Amino acid sequence: AAPVCVSRSGKVSFSSCSPKVCIVGSGPAGFYTAQHLMKVYSDVEVDIYERLPVPFGLVRFGVAPDHPEVKNVINTFTQTAKHSHCNFYGNVTVGKDVSVEELQQAYHAVVLSYGAEGNRSMRIPGEDLAGVYSAKDFVGWYNGLPNCQELFPDLSCETAVVLGQGNVAIDVARILLSPIDMLKTTDITQPALEALAASQVRRVLIVGRRGPMQVACTIKELREMVNLPGTKPDMLAADFDGVAQAVKDVPRPRRRLTELMLKTALEIPGEKEQARRNKASRIWGFRFFRSPIEVLADPDRNRTTAIRLAINRLEGSGEGARAVLTGEVEDVSCGLVISSIGYRSLPINGSVPFDTHKAIIPNTMGRVQQAAGLYCSGWLKTGPTGVIATTMNNSFDTARSLVEDMDSGILHVSSAKPGSQVISALLEKRGVKPVTFSDWEKIDHVEVRRGEAVGKPREKLLSVEEMLQLRACKNIKAVISVCSLVFKKDVHHAFCEEQARHPV
Repeated sequence: AAPVCVSRSGKVSFSSCSPKVCIVGSGPAGFYTAQHLMKVYSDVEVDIYERLPVPFGLVRFGVAPDHPEVKNVINTFTQTAKHSHCNFYGNVTVGKDVSVEELQQAYHAVVLSYGAEGNRSMRIPGEDLAGVYSAKDFVGWYNGLPNCQELFPDLSCETAVVLGQGNVAIDVARILLSPIDMLKTTDITQPALEALAASQVRRVLIVGRRGPMQVACTIKELREMVNLPGTKPDMLAADFDGVAQAVKDVPRPRRRLTELMLKTALEIPGEKEQARRNKASRIWGFRFFRSPIEVLADPDRNRTTAIRLAINRLEGSGEGARAVLTGEVEDVSCGLVISSIGYRSLPINGSVPFDTHKAIIPNTMGRVQQAAGLYCSGWLKTGPTGVIATTMNNSFDTARSLVEDMDSGILHVSSAKPGSQVISALLEKRGVKPVTFSDWEKIDHVEVRRGEAVGKPREKLLSVEEMLQLRACKNIKAVISVCSLVFKKDVHHAFCEEQARHPV
């Protein structure tokens, strides 16, 4: 008979004494959900499944390379992954290698935390032209996301237009204009560093459909842009009409952000700042009250030469103000357009409810509607909003809902479930070999060693094949052997050479 267990609420039940929870996705949402579950429910067993061989999602592939302090959460996630009740299974694509239904049969609860892999389309003519990229892909390119390494963005033009005015848009503008000496001590990829060193981009315009009072970036990001060495601002004074008066009545964070914009755009700079601007060779600026309506091509239709913008006026005020077309348009010459109008979650399969309009899984406090035992956290739950701390709180909320359901008996944890035991057997049968967290630590070790050789925190491996190659190393000594060869050649050749010497 199954052992008798007493739940935290004091109820006696027949149970395996270990509720088994599966989390799909190893970004911040997945790890924060796991962390809170294991903190509150000491006997829960958590398995995290990840499509890539490497963990941490947008902390690794989305956070700007010149923001290393934001990546410190990786230390917390590592502690979670190494907890005795947690297992990481990388290189497993849920929906392809194993179905959600199979996970539901094997676990008491399944939490979907796979984020927002899609792009919001601009839905305008010309968005498929050469020279037009999504911010998600552009950021993935310079941050080493394997499926973005073939992007090879053409940076041979003088002017780039970034559509959107959130933190990601500011990141993209800053990376395009940053001095190479600032970037080469970060974990930006070597191919991106070389492309940016040869870049001809000297001017970046950051375009938004509403006004200065609705800009979506934070003051930290704006301040970094204002103080970026070798650059000067270029704003349109007319965009700020009436803003100085209106800003007096808004909450402090919005007021401080807007006042910094006003100062940057309109105030005559002091002597020191003027001298700095006089030396600047690169220009950035916000353009407000403008919406893209068409990307224009050269006569041969080969590539981008300009973007046509509709000029808007605002109806209403504050956060709820709406952009309304005036009928006027303007063309801005540019050879590069980067669309940063938002990420978008994608449905995992037909059996999981999905709101295609909002691009989220319909849920109540993380409980997927009309799907007992299924939960969601992160951007899949709320849409792509907020910073890492926002995702942390939303994931903790989902974990609380799950714990409540276990304690109340809504979630039946009284019968034993096989968890990873049956899923591992299924994957083996299907020829899928998961990457463990100790396998990731081998990859991590190689990346850090490669970085040390060139004065960077790490030099990322850029292909899934290279990542999987290291998994065959049986211990850290073997990894170091491969590592010593890898500085001069790719991982595959280094690994083959080391294996020829003595099998690892």
